[in-house]
Amino acid sequence: MHDTSEPIDAAPQSGVIPHVRILAVRAAARFHGVDLDPELLRKDADPAAAPGSPALVEWAREAGLWARAIRVGFRQLLKTDTTAPVILLMKDGGAALMIASDRERAVVLLRDPRAPQGAAPVPIDELQLAQIWDGAVLLIRGERAEEDADPVFNFSLLFRMVWHEKRLLRDIAVSSITLTILQIIPALLVMVVLNSVIEYHAMNTLALMSIIFGVSVLWEALLTWGRQMMLVTLSTRIDARLNLMIFDRLMTIPIEFFERNQAGQIAYKVSQIYRVRDFITGRLLTTFINIFMIALVLPILFYLNAFLAWTVLIASAIIAIIITAFLPAIARLTGRIIEAESAKGAVLVESLYGVRTVKSLALEKVRADDWDGRVALTSRLNLGMGQLSAWPQVLSLPFDRYATTGVLLLGGYVALTSQNPLAAGSLVGFMLLGGRVAGPLVSFARLVQDAQEARAAFAIVGEVLNRPTERRAMNTGLRPAFRGAIAFEDVTFTYEGAKTPALNKVSFAVPEGTMLGIVGRSGSGKSTITRLLQGINRDYQGAVKIDNTELREINLRHLRKSFGVVLQDNFLFRGSVRDNIIAGRPGLTFEDAIRAARLAGAEEFIERLPQGYETFVEEGSPNLSGGQKQRLAVARALVADPRLLILDEATSALDPESEALINANLLRIARGRTMVIVSHRLASLVDCDKILVMDAGRVVDIGRHGDLIERCDIYRHLWLQQNRHMNPEGGRHAPTPTLAQGA
Repeated sequence: MHDTSEPIDAAPQSGVIPHVRILAVRAAARFHGVDLDPELLRKDADPAAAPGSPALVEWAREAGLWARAIRVGFRQLLKTDTTAPVILLMKDGGAALMIASDRERAVVLLRDPRAPQGAAPVPIDELQLAQIWDGAVLLIRGERAEEDADPVFNFSLLFRMVWHEKRLLRDIAVSSITLTILQIIPALLVMVVLNSVIEYHAMNTLALMSIIFGVSVLWEALLTWGRQMMLVTLSTRIDARLNLMIFDRLMTIPIEFFERNQAGQIAYKVSQIYRVRDFITGRLLTTFINIFMIALVLPILFYLNAFLAWTVLIASAIIAIIITAFLPAIARLTGRIIEAESAKGAVLVESLYGVRTVKSLALEKVRADDWDGRVALTSRLNLGMGQLSAWPQVLSLPFDRYATTGVLLLGGYVALTSQNPLAAGSLVGFMLLGGRVAGPLVSFARLVQDAQEARAAFAIVGEVLNRPTERRAMNTGLRPAFRGAIAFEDVTFTYEGAKTPALNKVSFAVPEGTMLGIVGRSGSGKSTITRLLQGINRDYQGAVKIDNTELREINLRHLRKSFGVVLQDNFLFRGSVRDNIIAGRPGLTFEDAIRAARLAGAEEFIERLPQGYETFVEEGSPNLSGGQKQRLAVARALVADPRLLILDEATSALDPESEALINANLLRIARGRTMVIVSHRLASLVDCDKILVMDAGRVVDIGRHGDLIERCDIYRHLWLQQNRHMNPEGGRHAPTPTLAQGA
C-alpha cells in the first residue's frame, strides 16, 4: 500500500486537540475524498474517553462512507491488499494507520495520525504489535455505487431473502420429507395387520408392528416439534429483514408521496407483504412436501390396483378444474377487498390522529357514519367472497369424498368381481393412501389461487415501496462545510398536478450570516422557497445555490442535517423533554440540550415542569401548551448549532407572550448563522437584514423594512393592515392622512 492519506491538523481553531482516533478516522476518510466534521461525531457518556468503534462507524456512515469494525489476526493483517489506510484501534484507546505491509519481513508499516506531514511510517512486527493491539480494526471505504439503487420490490427480491436462509430451508425440507415417509407407515401397518396378523394369527408380527408404530410416532412427534421451531425461526428472521427493509425504504421515499396519500392506506398496503411472506414460507413449502408425497405414494397405489389409482387421479383432476374455474372471479374480488380494507384503515388512522379535532368539534357522529359505511362495504365484499369461495368447495366435495372414502366401495366391488381380488388389508391401505394423493393434487389448484392473491398483495405493496426514492441523493454528492450564503437564480417550480407555477423565475441572493425574512400573501410561494432549500422538492428549473454550490449536487442527508427547521405545527415524539430536544442528534449530551433550551427561551418553563428535562411528553403533547411545544421545536433545531436555520411560520399560531419570547431571542439565535424566516406577521421581521416580498410566485422586492415601506406597495399594504395603530416606521400614532399633508 502507499501512504496517500493526508494528515489532519492536530490543533483546530478552537485550540482543543482532537483524540487520536478521531484524527485517524478523518485521515482515512480524506483518502476517499470526504472531510469528516468532528461536530457530527456522537459523544459517549464520558467525553474524555476514547471514542468507541460503534460511534466511529456511525460517524463515517453518516458521511456516506462504508465502515465496519472487525477483529483480525496479524496474519490476516499482512494479507490485506488495499491502497486505502487501515485503522488499528489500540488497547489503550489510541489508534494507528496501517499504510503498508511487508510479507517478506513479516511487518506492517504504521503511521501515527498525529505525525507531521511527510513523516515516515514505522515497521512493526507481530510481537511488538501484540503488546499494544488486540486485533480491533476499523475499515473505511467509499460507498459502493450499486448501493445507491433500490432493488425492485417483487417476488424475486423476496425469494432471495428467503433463499438467504438456505441452510434452514434444507433442514426443514429434510424433516418434512422424513415426516411424509412416517405418515405413510400407519397405512402400511394397517395393510400388514389385516393381511397377515389377523389372517394367520401372527402374534410376533403384531408385536413387531407395534414396536415400529411406537417408534415412528415418537420420531414423528420429535420431528414435528423440531420442524415447527425451524419454521418459527425462519419466519422470525424473514420478518426482521422485511421490517428493516420496509422501514428503510419508506424513510427514503420523498415527502410529496406522504403528503398526497393517507397514512392509514399506506400502512395497510405495506402490511400486505406479510401475506406474501406466508405464501412463500407456507403454501410453497407445503407444495414441495406434497410433490414428494405424490411421488412416493402414487407408485404404491398403481402397484396395488391401477384401475382404482386412475379413478383417484381423475377425481382429483376434476376438483382442480372446478377450483381453477373460480380463480379469476376470486382474484378480482380479492383486489376489491384489499382496496376497501385500505380505505377503512385510513378512516381509523385519520380519526385517531385527529381525535382532538374530532372531539373539539363534536364530529364523533360524522366520523362514525364514515366508519360505518367503510365497514358495511368491506362486510359486503367479505360476504361475497365467502359465498363465492363456498361454491368450489361444495362442487368438489363429492369428488373429494370419493378420493378419500368412496374408493373403498369401488374397491369392494372390484374385490368381489375381479379374478384377482384385492386383499382386505390392501383395500383399506389403498383407501388411506388414496387420500394422501387427492389432497396434494387439489392443493395444486389452491396454490394457483393463493399465488394470485399473493401477486395482488405484492402489486399493492409495490405501489408504495417501488416508488422512486431519495437514496442516491442521500448516499452521493458533495458534503461541503456550509457558511450560509444563499442564491436563487431564475428558479421556476410547479407542484405535481398544478397548472400554475408556485415559483416563477425567482432570483435573489443573500450573503452568509443574513437574517432573511420572507413575506407575501397566501399562496405567494414563501414556503416553497424553504422546501427547495431543504431539498424536499428537487425537480425545479434554474439553480438554487448554497455557498455557490448547486443544491442538487450536495448530499441530501448532509444538506438536511446542516439545516435547523421550525415549522408552524411541530411534531414532538413520545419521550422526555430532553430526548425531544436532542432527537436529531441522539449522541449529544445533557449540557447540549440545556444550551439549546436556553437559546430558544425554553429553559424557564422546562425547569417548572414536574420532572424538568426528564418530564415525559405523551403522544400529541397534551401536557404542553402551543408556545411550549414551539419553543421546544426551536431548541431541537438549535441543538446541533446549524449554520442555516429556517423558521416557517414558526410563530403564527402562538399566543402573544410566547411569540414575544421567541422574537426577543431572534437576534441572539441569528448570531453566527443564516436565518430564513417566513412569517405573515411583519412585526417579527422588522430587525431582519433583508426582507423578500413575494407575490404570485414572483419576487416583488427585497430590502430592509424601512426601504420597503417607502418603495414597495405590497409590503406597505400588508404592514398597514396589521399595524393600523402604528405609523410605517413603528411609531404609536396613526399615519397622517394624505389630505392633511397639504398634498
